[in-house]
Amino acid sequence: MPHIYAQKSNDVGTLGYQRIPMKYLLNSSALALVLITLLAPGCGVKKEMHQKVLDELTATQLKLDETRGERDKLLAGRDALQADKDMLGASLDDKSRAEAEASARAAELAAEMQATEAELLDLRKQREATEKRLAAFRDLTEKFRSLVDTGKLKVTFRQGQMVLELPSGVLFSSGQAKLSSAGESALQEILDVLKSFSDRRFLIAGHTDNIPVKSRKFRSNWLLSTARAVSVVTYMTDKAGFSATNLAAAGYGEFSPVAENDTDVGRAKNRRIEIILVPDLSELPGMTIE
Repeated sequence: MPHIYAQKSNDVGTLGYQRIPMKYLLNSSALALVLITLLAPGCGVKKEMHQKVLDELTATQLKLDETRGERDKLLAGRDALQADKDMLGASLDDKSRAEAEASARAAELAAEMQATEAELLDLRKQREATEKRLAAFRDLTEKFRSLVDTGKLKVTFRQGQMVLELPSGVLFSSGQAKLSSAGESALQEILDVLKSFSDRRFLIAGHTDNIPVKSRKFRSNWLLSTARAVSVVTYMTDKAGFSATNLAAAGYGEFSPVAENDTDVGRAKNRRIEIILVPDLSELPGMTIE
């Protein structure tokens, strides 16, 4: 370790040199101040010693500067490493967040795909049911061709249901609810075709025009239309062999017209019996049978 030699007086007044270790100096500024003071001209220090001390001071200063430079580099490197660490941590957080979002989106898409597949299946069922009903409609229409052509029957498809319309004038006398002989014959022709659907449910609906009924037996068109529907149901069960559990009767009076009641033609269309094929619940998508 470098040392510094300082001049001092002894007890008899003679001069001497005391060696001062460098470790006791606080810093380069203090060292420089001490050396400048000790080595100033006129202090009686030999030239060789003076130069030696200056060289040691210069070397020490250079070493100190080098050490400080290395320290600064190390600190800068540490700061850079910390910045890289922080950036890596943020990147990992972003990656984790992105993976979580991707997983959530994947689950959402899977759920949407499953729902879409269910909707497609439901639509297929609806289409199949519709095609089945249309096929039955075309088949019935063809079988009823002669009755349709003579005006005894009209086949329609209303609100997803097949409806057979029979004019009341073909089945009943005016103001009456008992089937006429001609009416029974016309009804039997229709029922012969419907026997192939005997396992289906049927709603028999009676309708009238808006002219008040003039009969002691029926005080309103409600009663007349209902009585006519019941007469048809009774004929179907007693003479045509249909199961009563598959039949129902309803009277609508003048309150469900298919034409205006301001003309004879319109009123004649409204006076009718409808045989409605009730859809099987298994044919309706989204419906379940307990």
